[in-house]
Amino acid sequence: MEIVPVELIRPREPKPAWLKVRAPGSENYLRLKSVMKELKLHTVCEEARCPNIGECWHHGTATFMILGDVCTRACAYCAVAHGKPHELDLAEPARVADAIERMALRHAVITSVDRDDLPDGGAFIFAETIRRTRERVPGCRIEVLIPDFQGIESSLRTVLDAGPDVLNHNIETVPRLYRMARSGGKYPRSLELLDRSRQYRPSIATKTGIMVGLGEEFDEVVSVFGDLRRAGVSILTIGQYLRPSPAHAPMARYYHPDEFAELKRLALARGFVHVESGPLVRSSYHAHEQADAYEKSR
Repeated sequence: MEIVPVELIRPREPKPAWLKVRAPGSENYLRLKSVMKELKLHTVCEEARCPNIGECWHHGTATFMILGDVCTRACAYCAVAHGKPHELDLAEPARVADAIERMALRHAVITSVDRDDLPDGGAFIFAETIRRTRERVPGCRIEVLIPDFQGIESSLRTVLDAGPDVLNHNIETVPRLYRMARSGGKYPRSLELLDRSRQYRPSIATKTGIMVGLGEEFDEVVSVFGDLRRAGVSILTIGQYLRPSPAHAPMARYYHPDEFAELKRLALARGFVHVESGPLVRSSYHAHEQADAYEKSR
């Protein structure tokens, strides 16, 4: 008789009460969903199965995902589809700008899949989306959440020269777990990107995010804070990793809200201008408030 390992038959650990959210369905949520479908746009809110989609869309904010919906990397924590991307859509920047205008957004977040198949990693499309949005909605604050562009500095400069208000690149996890969690990513390269951004365009706020619950030690997370501050990062988000499916990296444990509060305290003590830390926090959660805090600090 085949012996089944105990870990395979152990009951699934229920989610703590603090991770339960209301199913989306408000009038504004449905309106935004209709706009996205009409303009054939993708959002990371949907593709990455963000738990805050109901709250954010209800309040009229969304994170647009450009460069298609297929990623060239297969990070162990990410729910976005990976494989061979579709052809580049040169009309996409104009459609994103159209959506931002129609939604009357005051703070728009633009991110993308990794496009390692493109010479510039998709930097031109990021820059064009920023420019088109500035033309259509001059008063809208623009935040970009960019990939690492494989360390190509000219790609980073292309995005920064287009003039976003916030440059975000997520560090995601601690150095020890990079090989397991981030396919194609390198911890030193991500730090270098954030440092280069701060040096090249010091007027543009730099921001990053980290997940906890992948198997890191508490002290390892705190050590990353020091690395980020030395790279000049001003805004930090800290959230709970939630396993998208059994095919993704296993979750080691749930952090308690008190632990998130302590991480926030330790991060602020190291000089971050603004820190969002909580079980349901994601990179774009309360993004407008994060940018407000940075502008007030200048």
